Amino acid sequence: MMPQVSPAAVRKQITASRPDPLYLLLGEDDVEKSALAHQFEELVDEGLRAFNVETLHASDVSSGDRLVTFVSGLVSAARTLPMMSPRRVVIVFQAGSLLVPKRESEAADRALDSLERLFTDPDPQTTIVLVAGPLDKRGRMYKLLTKHATLVECGVIEDLADAERWIRTRVATAGAEIEIQAARLLADRNGVDLKRLRNDVDRLLLYTLGQKTVTVADVRDIAGPATLQDDWALTNAIEVGDAKAALRQMALTMDAGAPPEKVLGQLGWLVRTKFPNLAPAGLTGAISSLFRIDVDLKSSAGEPRVLLERLVVELCTERRTRTSGLRR
Repeated sequence: MMPQVSPAAVRKQITASRPDPLYLLLGEDDVEKSALAHQFEELVDEGLRAFNVETLHASDVSSGDRLVTFVSGLVSAARTLPMMSPRRVVIVFQAGSLLVPKRESEAADRALDSLERLFTDPDPQTTIVLVAGPLDKRGRMYKLLTKHATLVECGVIEDLADAERWIRTRVATAGAEIEIQAARLLADRNGVDLKRLRNDVDRLLLYTLGQKTVTVADVRDIAGPATLQDDWALTNAIEVGDAKAALRQMALTMDAGAPPEKVLGQLGWLVRTKFPNLAPAGLTGAISSLFRIDVDLKSSAGEPRVLLERLVVELCTERRTRTSGLRR
């Protein structure tokens, strides 16, 4: 059986230009899997990647004919010799449907046999990277891969350096960048707790929406330790349409242990009693947002803190519609 390694170990292999011939990237963290898969491209000089890096998407190979066509293309790509480079890289996204397909014909069976031969004896000059979600460990193809592929469980953070890198990747995926010290501060605050990291980064991205760079000050505002001073500071910030201040007060409120139901009740009071005079043009939208978040909370449709912060931003937006409403 081949070893299961961490993403950090794989990155060391890539840096040393000593990759294994076949990888299976697993886990529910799609951002992490995609980022790691694309890092394999670094095995090929940038100017030669057009000839030696091939990316395939097995999103729909459920039928026999499509499976035959896809496997033929994959085998051809994996058996092609590198051009002016010591190595070739073939990345297969959405590989789950390829590894657990529906068998509908003898041709499909032959295609799977061809795929198994490729996985059993990959070309030493080519690195194949399969990116998949959770797989049935009882399946024939999974059992084969445990013998011949290096398994990588993504979404696992081992140390603070891993946490910092995860933060930077997640922020970059949102189209922004984060200062090194800001990423370090956030990592120090949360350690290797992936759930807390994800929640804090989601809040941070909401708080800095529209900014190109996330700063240390932003992290301190949204995630830094502080003591709640004013029970009504949250609603006061929404009343003036200050989303950043409102999100900061939301963080303080939740960190102080306030239950989500209490916060939602406070926001409901604000909409019912203040919005009719304060922001009549935004009243209908504010009420719709309240009802939607109430349903989401009751049905566990998301992390309560993230749902409430989204509501805060929407209420601040509706509050600011007062001016445009008066002009109509």
